[in-house]
Amino acid sequence: MSYRYDVDVLHLLVSPEHAYFGRARDGAADVPATDADAVELVAGKGIVGDRFFGKAAHMDAAVTLFAVEALESIAAELGAGPLDPLLTRRNVFLRGAELAPLLGHDFALESGGGLVRLHAGRAAHPCAWMDRTLAPGAHKAMRGRGGIRCRVLSDSVLHRGPAVLISPVPLDPTRAGEAVALRPSRLP
Repeated sequence: MSYRYDVDVLHLLVSPEHAYFGRARDGAADVPATDADAVELVAGKGIVGDRFFGKAAHMDAAVTLFAVEALESIAAELGAGPLDPLLTRRNVFLRGAELAPLLGHDFALESGGGLVRLHAGRAAHPCAWMDRTLAPGAHKAMRGRGGIRCRVLSDSVLHRGPAVLISPVPLDPTRAGEAVALRPSRLP
């Protein structure tokens, strides 16, 4: 059985280099990033041209999906203005998708006539950089809603715009911005 949800792909971030390394107080690296209209995905490797493409340590988590509603909820909680989603350094930004229930499952995104199959392997935990790049307190506020890291299961092209998320489990799009319970953190 599968469930189909209409979603919107709002952004597709491709960056050939890491921007957040070292200490946040030293500032982010000035690296190019593209908010593409379409990205090519290769099974087992990720997004062509991205910093995680074909890297052995990241093949099971080469593509990160993020619900933009989570960022909107974080901004509201922090009393911050609109936050730039691209600063989170996630790859695929969706509107209308509850992502956490997909963890451990294969699912698909259909866009622009193509279908990409993905496996949601693990949660995408935020890093301390979020306090510096998004807003003070964003690191803590983003916990439990940082998105999901996925392995690409099929070659395809993903397009920005209207899409369909095909899920093996029921989802509740109204919960897209909610934090899910995580193990207690040792971090402040």
